[in-house]
Amino acid sequence: MPEKILVVEDEPSLQETLAYNLKKQGYEVSTSGDGRLAVDQARSFQPDLVILDVMLPGMDGFEVCKILRKESNIPILMLTARDDEIDRVVGLEIGADDYLTKPFSMRELMARVKAQLRRTQMMRDELTHAVLNFETLSLNLTRREVTLDGNVLTMKPKEYELLLFFAEHRGQMLSRQFILERVWGWEYIGDSRTVDVHVRWLRKLLEKDPTKPSRIVTVRGGGYRFEG
Repeated sequence: MPEKILVVEDEPSLQETLAYNLKKQGYEVSTSGDGRLAVDQARSFQPDLVILDVMLPGMDGFEVCKILRKESNIPILMLTARDDEIDRVVGLEIGADDYLTKPFSMRELMARVKAQLRRTQMMRDELTHAVLNFETLSLNLTRREVTLDGNVLTMKPKEYELLLFFAEHRGQMLSRQFILERVWGWEYIGDSRTVDVHVRWLRKLLEKDPTKPSRIVTVRGGGYRFEG
């Protein structure tokens, strides 16, 4: 079965170009030019990945992303015509997995699409019933569930992937660039601040007692180290 991609883009020429190139790569493609309609389309089409423009009629891409993220963990690649850091941070904060600023090359977009789909498949192929335990912190790889002191944490998909990566490399110093390449994908062309933002969110989730040492230690001039 070909992987399915939903393209949500209101500019007809770009929508057509994206659909054409994705179909050439063997993907099944559905398109929408309206934010509200895209939500219903995603529910019926059940895509493996969504390419989502920010500026849309009916409902903007940020709102669409929020709704889709509440309902599923499908990868979301957001597109914007503005090279604005605030837009990018907001997009990541509400659950987008990647961000691409227009104009972009079709080659770069395809690389990012493949990277997101590959990571999704890798997560599906994880060992069943695998659980990583760190005293009061536990990661259930099968259910993609994290518990702290017996309570299930609500986490965005990228937060979970980053925490899992830290857990698998406990005690190792990990540079920001290495984290970007392994968690976001080597094709990802991003700012290391993306890592810092997600680490900050993880700390808020995991470190309720300010008197205790941080689970994620900042290594001066290097990156981060997970202590468990």
